[in-house]
Amino acid sequence: MTPYPFTAVVGLPDLRQALLLAAVHPGIGGVLIRGEKGTAKSTIVRALAGLLPEVDRVLGCRFGCDPAAPDPTCPDGPHTAPVTARRGPAALVELPVGATEDRVVGTLDIQRVLSAGVKAYEPGLLAAAHRGLLYVDEVNLLPDHLVDLLLDAAAMGRAHVERDGVSVSHAARFLLVGTMNPEEGEPRPQLLDRFGLMVSVAAPSEVADRAEVVRRRLAYETDPVAFADRWRSTDSQLAERVRDARAALPAVTLPDAEIDRIARICLAYQVDGMRADIVMARAAVALAAWRGQTAVTAAEVADAARLALPHRRRRDPLDPPGADEQRLDEVLRDECGDDDPGPAPPPDPPPPDAGPPQGPPPSDGGPSTGPPESDGGPSTGPPGSDGGPPSEPATPDASGPADGAEQPDGVPPGGPAPAAAGPAYRPRTLRLPGLGAGATPGRRSAAHADRGRVVGAGSPTGRPSTVHLPATVRAAASRGARRITPADLRQARYVGQEANLILFVVDASGSMAARQRMAVVKTAVLSLLRDAYHRRDRIGMITFRGAAADVVLPPTSSHEVAVAKLAQLRTGGRTPIAAGLRAAAATVAAERRREPRRRPLILLVTDGRSTSGPNPIALAPLLAGTAMVVLDCESGPVRLGLARRLATAFDAEWLPLEALSAVVPHPGTVNRSTATNQPGAAPRVGLAGGRAA
Repeated sequence: MTPYPFTAVVGLPDLRQALLLAAVHPGIGGVLIRGEKGTAKSTIVRALAGLLPEVDRVLGCRFGCDPAAPDPTCPDGPHTAPVTARRGPAALVELPVGATEDRVVGTLDIQRVLSAGVKAYEPGLLAAAHRGLLYVDEVNLLPDHLVDLLLDAAAMGRAHVERDGVSVSHAARFLLVGTMNPEEGEPRPQLLDRFGLMVSVAAPSEVADRAEVVRRRLAYETDPVAFADRWRSTDSQLAERVRDARAALPAVTLPDAEIDRIARICLAYQVDGMRADIVMARAAVALAAWRGQTAVTAAEVADAARLALPHRRRRDPLDPPGADEQRLDEVLRDECGDDDPGPAPPPDPPPPDAGPPQGPPPSDGGPSTGPPESDGGPSTGPPGSDGGPPSEPATPDASGPADGAEQPDGVPPGGPAPAAAGPAYRPRTLRLPGLGAGATPGRRSAAHADRGRVVGAGSPTGRPSTVHLPATVRAAASRGARRITPADLRQARYVGQEANLILFVVDASGSMAARQRMAVVKTAVLSLLRDAYHRRDRIGMITFRGAAADVVLPPTSSHEVAVAKLAQLRTGGRTPIAAGLRAAAATVAAERRREPRRRPLILLVTDGRSTSGPNPIALAPLLAGTAMVVLDCESGPVRLGLARRLATAFDAEWLPLEALSAVVPHPGTVNRSTATNQPGAAPRVGLAGGRAA
């Protein structure tokens, strides 16, 4: 199908500029596009491929070697002179979220192995993307093992394959572009930092712009060829400008004064590592070449900073992503405000009937960013030297409102604000027992997986992704054959780790309303949220207070949203534990219909006092078979043990909050809720690091 023209996209000047700079200077390291659904992220990336200069490839080489400088270690080489070349457009390779490892890096060519009896390698997507564009849609949802492969290839410019008896290394230099919806969670920090530039996009906020988007899209769908012809001249002019800027790139100078300026900006902005400095330098040089200048000025440095820094200042994985705009503006004003900004960039030529010009952004423009980083608040509940939270003061003022005393959702004038969580700590690892189906790769519970520890072999249901060679040879030998046939193939079976659904069910009633106690509870939940982020879990949150429960966060991969919901959590009212458990059961049932193989773990955070609704113990059959941990928040010298009784009724693990920290062992504090395992009982949750019997 005819692709949508690049210059026909309405607005998005920062994104357009970032993509064009990456096309001019591939060494920038690619572009990450963050934005809500329906903001033309995929459309503009696919359109970019049409602006990339055509490339020459060695004829017959499956790895796209450059005839002028072929890879001396190319698996299809050596390519000796004279080399026959063919010219064609730069490759656009899309990496889907559901891709397997063998499809990404390549694997053993089973057909040639069986037909010719030779060990042969079948290239993957990384080889196809060499000297082209690799587009990863929903890059934040990419499995960890595929992220690792991308990181290695992007860093070294080569792909190394060591699997199925194949040892291959080939060049894999590509322009990496990823898109993501922040509502579905953030990518790993390591992958985030690999993208040279980051731009946040949103739908147009002006009526005229939104109407123009609709007009152009309808015209494109009516006749794609005619629509593309209307914009062909402007796309061609932009492609020519990309080629000219690439050719001018070696002649652009970066003065020492501007290098010092880049270093001062990065230091003042407190970025991590040195990649930001290097990317800013490359982006500033590319900007100068794009604007037809022979030297970089302060204007190029400032514009490069707005594209290269937004995703590099995060200090905690659960902090809101995006740049601190006010801080960045202050740094750039201090470093670049007194200098001559240089000549304004020439605009792109307006296309026919296109409306406003579609050129690069003004020199003082920058990418829109996410919400500013949130203030975590004072340290009110970090674990002490014994790994548990500090004890509560015994003064009457610290007890908070009595159970049943409603604290309003809004803060009244002079009223108390929600208790702030203290710094998160490393909690004990909570894992589900047994082996899961490996629905989603992660780092929490053991499961059957596509990689990990080999535990056996079996007949493949389709094309084998990983061949277990010893088992395959044994199968052929058992029937006395001298040659392996497709019926003899055996696929390796692995045990790895999977991600789970972690459902927080938090008591927000008046019995939990003591500010000191609620701060400790929030700190514990925040610590578990960070642990769930590192283990790539899907999370949800339910709170209960008064007479009902509220699903404040339906299951999602966006851990930042969970942190925001936790910070806004208020307390008051009676304690309807049964309502919270009933909402948890309904949520788990809905998620099982959506993802049948993802195993859930319910974390019930309560002191066990049920003062509203039916007896929660009567709901035990409703959650039979669902793993649960009861985090006991009861404190004080006299404890009723209600949370432990609740854990016993649900055959769940009982864990006091002071035993949650993994910093220092707590022998004897983690107890089983029941003494025996009855047939048909719910599976028990394992606590890494040991537990008392």
